[in-house]
Amino acid sequence: MEFIEVNNCYKIYKNGVTALADASLKVNKGEFVFLIGSTASGKSTLLKLLYREEKPNKGEVYVGGVNVSKLRDGKVYKFRRKIGIVFQDFKLLPKLTVYENVAYPLESYGMKSSEIKGSVLKALERVGLKDKYRSFPHELSGGEQQRVCIARAIVNEPKLILCDEPTGNLDPETSKEIMDVLESINKDLGATIIMATHDKEIVNRMKKRVITIKDGVVVRDKKKGSYDNETIKNSKA
Repeated sequence: MEFIEVNNCYKIYKNGVTALADASLKVNKGEFVFLIGSTASGKSTLLKLLYREEKPNKGEVYVGGVNVSKLRDGKVYKFRRKIGIVFQDFKLLPKLTVYENVAYPLESYGMKSSEIKGSVLKALERVGLKDKYRSFPHELSGGEQQRVCIARAIVNEPKLILCDEPTGNLDPETSKEIMDVLESINKDLGATIIMATHDKEIVNRMKKRVITIKDGVVVRDKKKGSYDNETIKNSKA
């Protein structure tokens, strides 16, 4: 079994919107994969299935051998400890320092403060922000805030990192820097990275595996792929 398997998944929201329709994909451990598609094509919903924010109406989702679609609510928090998530809008706690934001998930796991310190400083060093550990989010640039988010996502050295439009609010040069950080994490930690994006330049520059989603269905899957303008343009969404 591959590290990630999404098998014939359907997701229909309560308002009647079909986000995924018979979507299937497989991802090997250590891969770096881009998910592309128009707005409302199903990219974010697919990510939500992987970290069990949502459950499919039909079909199954496996992550690291765990059938996430059948996971009981009481076990979800333990499962998520093995996943790092990076959002477009940072989701940093404004009254906490950089160090405290990155330490927060480890504190919630009940880890000892002596262990937390080493993990946090190591994560901040990986993203080039070790000297900013005392700063507050409002004192940082957008790119620096996103680096803090990445540090928080990798502080527990997860085997899977999910990124939902992590460069969506950043300028091209800062976006490139963020992608360089993610690529180094992919190589150094061996973490599997799945990133939903609309950023054509990033996708074309990095030449990673590219999965195109159209109207809730995986319609194209290319290794060392490029941004699939034609398919996306012809989507209903």
